[in-house]
Amino acid sequence: MRAERSTIVFNIMGYIVISVLTLLCLLPFWLIISGSLSAEDDIIRDGFRLVPQHFSFDAYKAVFSNPMQIFKAYEVTIGLTLAGTALGLFFTSMAGYVLSRKDFKYRDKLAFFIYFTTLFSGGLIPWYIMIVNYLNWKDSYMALLVPSLLSAWNIILMKNFMKSIPDSIVESAKIDGAGEFTIYRRLILPLSTPGLATIGLFLGLAYWNDWFSANIFITTESKYPLQFLLYKILASAAVLKTNIAGNLGADFKAPAETLKMAVAIVVTGPIIFLYPFVQRYFVKGLTIGAVKG
Repeated sequence: MRAERSTIVFNIMGYIVISVLTLLCLLPFWLIISGSLSAEDDIIRDGFRLVPQHFSFDAYKAVFSNPMQIFKAYEVTIGLTLAGTALGLFFTSMAGYVLSRKDFKYRDKLAFFIYFTTLFSGGLIPWYIMIVNYLNWKDSYMALLVPSLLSAWNIILMKNFMKSIPDSIVESAKIDGAGEFTIYRRLILPLSTPGLATIGLFLGLAYWNDWFSANIFITTESKYPLQFLLYKILASAAVLKTNIAGNLGADFKAPAETLKMAVAIVVTGPIIFLYPFVQRYFVKGLTIGAVKG
């Protein structure tokens, strides 16, 4: 009886602590939403509030002053995110599967070569020269897609996850006459769903948040991804270039602080809805390597 009572008290305290932590995590995002809907003068005068003193949609009018430009940027970003995540998962899972196989002759040498790239890099200038002069990907979507497909960290994470799959599964499949690609496609991939979800989330966030590559390689405005377009809108010199002032009227003064909040909502809103679908796989994918060694 005493044990049951202590368990109930413990559960209640746990729920209270989790609820408080959840509210603390949601508070910054709520402030962003409130700030994006506040009048610019209120924020300058009183700072951010949990509830806007005067509601204003000027920031969203500024962001969507050219809706087709925003929708085109969304299209580019979503296309790059989906293609990059799918291709990245394919190549990363294949590399992880090969490196996890103990009968692969060059496994240790190749693993060391991949790990070595995490210690040293060629630098920005050689990377730019290779992309522009040798691969001729200047102002091309390939410059945004290909460089982020593979990551040494993702390959190592996938390799460690696939090592936790019992070797007896592969051996029994070989006895039944299955080939390497059949084993990989029909056995390893279905068993690696948590790892794939984890790597997929990493890849998706990387492609969704990438603006620096577009800043370096993309010169055509219609090819701008969402992050870089909104970065240009926020930049003081880009207000006239994106026709915000001209579209909203000569007497319109583009907001500054509220515009930052509206841009944050436009950028983070869609990707937030993806996380609940992969959260349970994400946690399992990160912890299984630590549990099984």
